[in-house]
Amino acid sequence: MPNDLPTPAPTGARPIRIGSRRSALALKQTHMVRDALEALGHPTEVVTFSTVGDERLDVPLPAIGGKGVFTAELEAALLGGGVDLCVHSLKDLPTESPAGLDVGAVLPREDPRDALLIRADVQATAKTLQELPAGARVGTSSLRRTALLRQLRPDLQLVDLRGNVPTRVKKLDDGNMEAIILAGAGLKRLELDGRITQWLEPPSWLPAPAQGVIAIQIRRDDTFIRDLLSHVHDEASWQAAVSERAFLNTLEGGCQVPVGALAVARDGALWLDGVILDVDGGGASRGGIRIDGAGATSAQAAGAKLAASLLESGGAALLARARAVAPTHKS
Repeated sequence: MPNDLPTPAPTGARPIRIGSRRSALALKQTHMVRDALEALGHPTEVVTFSTVGDERLDVPLPAIGGKGVFTAELEAALLGGGVDLCVHSLKDLPTESPAGLDVGAVLPREDPRDALLIRADVQATAKTLQELPAGARVGTSSLRRTALLRQLRPDLQLVDLRGNVPTRVKKLDDGNMEAIILAGAGLKRLELDGRITQWLEPPSWLPAPAQGVIAIQIRRDDTFIRDLLSHVHDEASWQAAVSERAFLNTLEGGCQVPVGALAVARDGALWLDGVILDVDGGGASRGGIRIDGAGATSAQAAGAKLAASLLESGGAALLARARAVAPTHKS
């Protein structure tokens, strides 16, 4: 992060227009970016959008198909000049940016782990995934989480769970299921982490690539916004995310494939763990790699190398199987 602060905007300057989804979590993350920019002396304006992923709540995410179900509308506004930048959960962004767009910066990463929330009355006898009663209903909308649950607890009933974070928590409290799994980062940002019953720990339970990272997307040729964002960018979070997204990109996967990845500092180096899962819980291709060297180039190379290794060791067949069932898969 540069030490020299940018020149504040002149009095009366047009606000920087920030594109955001309308959910409570999206706005919380957008306000983090807004506050960082305004602290640098630049006025902002938040412009909100609804995406196909927000609107089609009656359809499981794998059945919607395609990439960018939570980002396409914002990207169109950015390309069209309606906003100056967009704020996304990086895990929702396709690994290949549309022509003319880039990730201009990321904020420091929040906790990347998944979290298990167990309904209050069930906690009298169960406080972990393994302690849930046989046949318990667990809510998730993720193929990765579904595959992990089928591998670890094939007796559980998996219920498709859509909606924003508070809506999902309310569905749990209303008795529609005994437990749900959510990203811990979103719960922490919404100050709902007190509801977490168990953290699901890596490397046995790997999160989605880049989970917990807030990304700021910009027009590729907008040097003013790019330079401004250099003052809020977190390079360590970016290097980890680049390795995880390179792993995903090599597998040619969007957010709806049964794949997990996480880069963490270990033994004085950055290590990337990755997994390709069987959607039916029958097996997995797992591995890890040390990221040698600093910067995005080394991280990208390591992610691609790990993905290629896992594809050769059975992962290709697992992905082919996942793609064959994804359009109609009920998670």
